[in-house]
Amino acid sequence: MFVDEIDIFVKGGDGGAGCISFRREKYVPYGGPDGGDGGNGGSVWLEADPSLTTLLDYHYKRHYQAERGQHGKGANRHGASGDDLVLRVPVGTVVTEREGSALLGDLAVPGQRLLAIEGSRGGRGNARFATSTNRAPRRADLGQPGPERWLHLELKLLADVGLIGFPNAGKSTLVSRLSAATPKIAKYPFTTLAPTLGIVRVDSERTFVIADLPGLIPGAAQGKGLGHQFLRHTERTRLLLHVLDLDPGTGRDPAQDFTVINEELAAYSGALAARPQLVVLNKADLAGAEVEARRRAVEAFCAAHGLPLLVVSAATGAGLGELVRGIAVRLEESGWLRAAS
Repeated sequence: MFVDEIDIFVKGGDGGAGCISFRREKYVPYGGPDGGDGGNGGSVWLEADPSLTTLLDYHYKRHYQAERGQHGKGANRHGASGDDLVLRVPVGTVVTEREGSALLGDLAVPGQRLLAIEGSRGGRGNARFATSTNRAPRRADLGQPGPERWLHLELKLLADVGLIGFPNAGKSTLVSRLSAATPKIAKYPFTTLAPTLGIVRVDSERTFVIADLPGLIPGAAQGKGLGHQFLRHTERTRLLLHVLDLDPGTGRDPAQDFTVINEELAAYSGALAARPQLVVLNKADLAGAEVEARRRAVEAFCAAHGLPLLVVSAATGAGLGELVRGIAVRLEESGWLRAAS
């Protein structure tokens, strides 16, 4: 199960209570107060972990509380502070308040931490209240209860390249041929129900991350189909591969598909609509006069609009080498190409 959006409840640790105690030792007159302070409660942190790819763990457990501080003791012994609780989340997790949706942080770097909620302070022991006029105070503070709140976690994948296009345009097959990823591939629409990441090796020194994203349909910006589940994961991609279907059996016009999908991108986010795109015309292995006519129409459309076009066949592998090189050139021009590990 792929979970990319979840609400969790976090509570800081309670503070320990201060102690009321007096020093009582034989032959030691005027021992005085010696009650120690209570320990501070632990805090809850969120940490970006590159080994995680989903928020699934938080689907089964929603409530988290840090350890409470220990109570103070006599002989000026302070209570131990509670341990912090570190919750690990995938890189690319955006954290907001559930109520009010205020942005708390964006964990976009491996190892990055965010203080989700702070633990409470421990109470003061009676030794803290001794004065020249009150040498035997019988007062101590209780520890403060830990604060609590609900958080909304939203995962936005960190990929260099994202594939967009209508269902069954061949995006999953394309990703499976370019990388070692194994997305589900079938002939019915919406085969891809969750994004799949794959690493594409350009050469021995350079790689990039590609994401197979759920198919897009008209009205996705308003939540139709997989709607925002798709669009959320395109926000971080640096280059979009717009996959068009050369198969006449779809009954759709590839050029019209391109226009419809870009309208959905613009309706969701102007910044997303302005993202660089590389048009990929898939299923070049098909033959026939109608296929050739569709191909010429797409080539003319892209030439008229100044769009870079590559014709490939994900099924046979034709044109995939040129596609990888074309992606690498565009990423390298912007300084986004990764060094191979």
